Amino acid sequence: MTTPPATTLAATADPGQPLIGAVRDNQRLDEVALNAWFRANVEDPDQPLVLRQFNRGASNPTYLISAGAARWVLRKKPPGSLLASAHQIDREYRVMSALGTVGFPVPRMRAFCDDPSVIGTAFYVMDFLAGRIFRDARLPGLAPAERAAIYDNLNATLARLHQVDFAAIGLADFGRPGNYFQRQIDRWTLQYRGAETETLPAMERLMAELPARIPADHAVAIAHGDYRLENVMFHPTEPRIIAVLDWELCTLGHPLADIAYGCILYHSNSESWGTLSGVDLAAAGIPDEAAYVAAYCRRTGREAIAGFNVYLAFSMFRLAAIGQGVFKRNLMGIGNAPASSDNVHTRHLAATACRVLDR
Repeated sequence: MTTPPATTLAATADPGQPLIGAVRDNQRLDEVALNAWFRANVEDPDQPLVLRQFNRGASNPTYLISAGAARWVLRKKPPGSLLASAHQIDREYRVMSALGTVGFPVPRMRAFCDDPSVIGTAFYVMDFLAGRIFRDARLPGLAPAERAAIYDNLNATLARLHQVDFAAIGLADFGRPGNYFQRQIDRWTLQYRGAETETLPAMERLMAELPARIPADHAVAIAHGDYRLENVMFHPTEPRIIAVLDWELCTLGHPLADIAYGCILYHSNSESWGTLSGVDLAAAGIPDEAAYVAAYCRRTGREAIAGFNVYLAFSMFRLAAIGQGVFKRNLMGIGNAPASSDNVHTRHLAATACRVLDR
């Protein structure tokens, strides 16, 4: 394999933000071993394999493998000591493989490898898809009708996911049905404690109060865990999702966790994660939070969601805990971004979650 200079791929929908570049120094792979494994387990193209790295994503390193016009994507566990139950790319591979059998929009899975002797950690390879990934939730440069259609399809695809018969596609044991929110609060409290760098009063409050505030509702579905605009790929010209990506946090869980998570951008001011702050939603063609939730309820046959602010606060807490893990990894020099001296992301989300909880 050879590594070319950084380049820009048309698959990103945000001009000026390169999607792919050279492999980062701290995430280089054994390209000789990878080349041999790839040719034995995926394909053996006539042309040499070229390796580059996606510049976005802060959890699992993701690479583009090319051979002439043919392209594949490799995702792997990061190096170093990992928090328990984090970076479960084997689950990503399994759920996308299963969903592909019923025509749900996911890339075609090619091969999984759990042998650390190849490139150091477990990884999988899937087909590359060309399309549009919108990094900015405000969808600059699009007409209001286009924005409306994109958000409608984002909503419809989530509703479709939650209506998949998970047992029929071999995922009956993909999680523990019931008591989802309590288990998630326990899990992310543990993860947060493992990555904690200082005491944040807002996080302390959320960990103390959320367990008693979650409404009693035990619906079960395939819960994506990170469903938002940046983690789906749209058709190059149509407002239609051709792939849902980044399934690392997927499990059998409560569907309302996903819809609440997708509504964080109505409350967040984070440019890096996604925000609709300051947008005239009606003029932009983007549904407001109430309309977006109502559309989901219509599609899934639900009544209005009682206690939605608590689901929303839970989603912010979980994202804050995830952000703390990313912050800690970057401090250790093994993350996908330069280290920052101030964990603004976790602070902002935790404080916002407390305000939402008080509504």
